[in-house]
Amino acid sequence: MKKIIFCITLLLTVCISYAHVGSPGVTFEGYAGPYKVIVSIMPPDVIPGTAMVTVFLEDGVKGVQVSAKPVYWSAGTDGTPRADLAKQSDTQPGRFDVKIWFMNIGTSSIEVMVDGPKGKGTVLVPVMAVSTAKRSMPAGLGWGLLAMSVFLVLLMVTIISSSVGDSQLNPGEEMTRRLRRRRVFGSISALVILILILWGGRAWWNSAADSYNKFLYRPLRAATKVDAQNGTLTLTVDIAQLNSMGRSRRMNITRKMNYLVPDHGKLMHMFLIKAGDLDVFAHLHPHRLDSVTFVAKVPNLPAGTYWVYADITRLSGFAETIVDTLVVKENIFHNASLKTNAGPASDPDDTYYISNPVGSKNAIRVGAAICGLPGVETKLNDGSTAVWMQSPGQQIKANELTMLKFEILDPDHKPAKLEPYMGMMAHAVILKDDGSVYIHLHPAGSYSMASQKALLDRIAFHEPLDKYLPQPNIFADSINHFITRLNAMDEPQRNKLLMVNMPEITTMKDGSMAHQISFPYTFPQPGKYRIWIQAKRNGVILNSAFDAEVK
Repeated sequence: MKKIIFCITLLLTVCISYAHVGSPGVTFEGYAGPYKVIVSIMPPDVIPGTAMVTVFLEDGVKGVQVSAKPVYWSAGTDGTPRADLAKQSDTQPGRFDVKIWFMNIGTSSIEVMVDGPKGKGTVLVPVMAVSTAKRSMPAGLGWGLLAMSVFLVLLMVTIISSSVGDSQLNPGEEMTRRLRRRRVFGSISALVILILILWGGRAWWNSAADSYNKFLYRPLRAATKVDAQNGTLTLTVDIAQLNSMGRSRRMNITRKMNYLVPDHGKLMHMFLIKAGDLDVFAHLHPHRLDSVTFVAKVPNLPAGTYWVYADITRLSGFAETIVDTLVVKENIFHNASLKTNAGPASDPDDTYYISNPVGSKNAIRVGAAICGLPGVETKLNDGSTAVWMQSPGQQIKANELTMLKFEILDPDHKPAKLEPYMGMMAHAVILKDDGSVYIHLHPAGSYSMASQKALLDRIAFHEPLDKYLPQPNIFADSINHFITRLNAMDEPQRNKLLMVNMPEITTMKDGSMAHQISFPYTFPQPGKYRIWIQAKRNGVILNSAFDAEVK
């Protein structure tokens, strides 16, 4: 019972999810003690490997020392290495860079420490440390190593044969038949022994490669289908893949479906986006039937192929996106609606939005909204407008931190007073036109606050992992009861609970108004992107979309 109470306490501050496809970088905007910082982390794609950590001090404080170190959820602070000192940039004031080694897979974090005239401050930024790639040896290096190994084998055989043959002769003595036989025997024996050593090394190498492949991160797959009779969608996680992961205790704990925790009060955030055109966008919140089956009521989606991105977060802090493709056939729903509001849904926070196709390749649907561009106003469904606060023509570069700033104006063109939407000031979804890059982020960045809280609680526990974890089935049941109680609350109560330890959405400390929203993000690759912004005003969910081209 104590474990359940302990874990429920954790749930009260679960607000932000880290979820991505093709966007491994992590951004954090907030405070390390008295210092306002932006932290950008590019984790390694191979573990062990080094993460590149960049810290920006927004206040431009001088005489500051910045350091960082990794902290693992599985071990807490036990065995944490000493911090590495970050190097200050010679060309960019307030920027510090440092490389940090990740030695183990799973939920990890970077602890950033700032020491300066205002005192000391720390902040923990979660990172999913997983191997996502395999390194291949260049052909030239491989042939070079092979030639060197052959040379070394022949050299060793020669040395051993000489040591049992020629080296036994005194100066001036001739080689005898006995010594010749010993030299031949020594050469053959040495060659056999060396071949066995090489064979053993090859077996060890293959075993290490197989072990690495088992820990290589593979996104969870699922089967998604719709029921035309009642307009419901069912997502079922691939059980075979889960069973395969269960062979590894570490990954079984890290990615176990029974350990799901709510994120902004939802166990799953599902996004359906029409493939290619990106003109249909739905944000749904399925409820759990069992540990691998989730059901949601879907709006009257136009026919076509949809990309499915479903975000989940676990008690271990491990957050990931489940991907699938859904085909909606023509007339699967009666009287398919083309309105931006698609009628009643099973969850009051579900929303549905239709806009023009990306690049306007196809005809625009009747009643569709027009996506915005930098500096151009976009009309919202309640008469207000959204503006991307960026100069037209200003270039966005891949692999560089970008502050995506937007403002919402009411119908009178005055600053709109925004309300919490699932405990957050705003939500954003960014998708590349080919579906290869997807990210769900918030004004505080793309880091996971749920993971951050999980790491901090694990550090504070100071006990072995077996004592920390509750029974999976009991924990899942307690979560279901928690979600039921949460849904029974009125919206002000629910938002108050979800916004624990979250920044206020009134006037910010830097003087900006609540109607101005900023999302720190680093685009991982060049191309065309669509950015959906979601906020809430007067009880209405406001959707808008903007197109961006990244160089």
